Amino acid sequence: MDPQPQASAADLIARLRERFERLCHDVTAAVNQAPAGRVLTDSEEPVRDLLADFRTHTYQAAVQLRLDAAQAASPPSDPPPHRPAPPR
Repeated sequence: MDPQPQASAADLIARLRERFERLCHDVTAAVNQAPAGRVLTDSEEPVRDLLADFRTHTYQAAVQLRLDAAQAASPPSDPPPHRPAPPR
């Protein structure tokens, strides 16, 4: 049995780097905007939502990378046989 094409962690990192950096900025903004004494109460839900979105995007990107790897590993399909043009 042939091994299945694999997604590359390096490709996933490259694809997610900008989104991860934005996530880090957004998480710290949510924590910093919460008033003293209410940090957990006021930041937990926004941070959870940000992380849920990132988790979904990460999984979708990883699956897409594996699909791309499988497609790249597939041999090209043969062109259709040449058919003469119909008579006019």
